[in-house]
Amino acid sequence: MGNAYNVMAATCPSRTVLHRIGARWTVFIVNALDHGPMRFTELKAHIRGITSKALTETLRAMEYDGLVSRTEIPAHPPHVEYALTDLGRSLLTPLRAVREWAESHVPDIERARAQADAQR
Repeated sequence: MGNAYNVMAATCPSRTVLHRIGARWTVFIVNALDHGPMRFTELKAHIRGITSKALTETLRAMEYDGLVSRTEIPAHPPHVEYALTDLGRSLLTPLRAVREWAESHVPDIERARAQADAQR
């Protein structure tokens, strides 16, 4: 049974979805929120190397796409928590597979890069 969407078609809306998933920081935020809600400062500390601007922009885009929820907590001082929505949680399985592939193939990639550099 076919799918009505085709990411290879130039005008297909699935391209914007794939763009969001493949955006630089989305994978890190989804993985960071795997175990529950986090505050902005917790996310920033957990995702080493992300700037406040990049985190803010990515969280806003993910909230817009329905992947992340933003909840204002009326505490003293008030703060905001971010959590994966059910849609965002559905990304965990495929992204976990990609993460495991990346982590397990580091030696292969490094070997290929070293070989390519040596041939230059």
